Amino acid sequence: MAKRLFDVVAAAIALVLLSPLMLVILVAIRIDSPGPALFRQVRVARGGRPFEMLKFRSMRADAGGALITTARDSRITRVGAFARRSKLDELPQLFNVLKGDMSLVGPRPEVPRYVALYPPELRDLVLSVRPGITDEASIEFRNESELLGAAQDPEYCYITEILPRKLELYAEYARHHSLAGDLRIIARTVAALARRPTAS
Repeated sequence: MAKRLFDVVAAAIALVLLSPLMLVILVAIRIDSPGPALFRQVRVARGGRPFEMLKFRSMRADAGGALITTARDSRITRVGAFARRSKLDELPQLFNVLKGDMSLVGPRPEVPRYVALYPPELRDLVLSVRPGITDEASIEFRNESELLGAAQDPEYCYITEILPRKLELYAEYARHHSLAGDLRIIARTVAALARRPTAS
């Protein structure tokens, strides 16, 4: 209950404070390339329920192709590249937090394709908590797209090397999460964002 109350209050305050910046990003995206400013993608929430996660659009509106995105992906727009590096593309997920689909802190929500690969012994545990905007895995893999860009087969690298480590961190969070722990993760996330951004 305390976690949900914190999420709602903090997300509402953040939206008020960041609304001018979000408006600038929205306009910049629309000027930079045709198409909607927001990108919606089906992800898996607590209990295995699908929901539409929001992001600022960072790719061309007509971009198809692989789910995995690398640092030098030709589908990424100029404004999108900056938004991804700075993680500003994640800001619309504050609305997902208010709606109750997400939390500020929790395992990052995956697309159904990759959730289907979760080992049975971890799936229910990881999906027992609300997914979050940030978590330990987000901090550890802040340069994920660079790692994938260096791989011969980015999706194979993600499935066999990155996803298993993420699942370890997701499961650890699900077992031991607390409001105090969430505050520490938020502080570490802010510190990571304050450092020189890397491609994502």
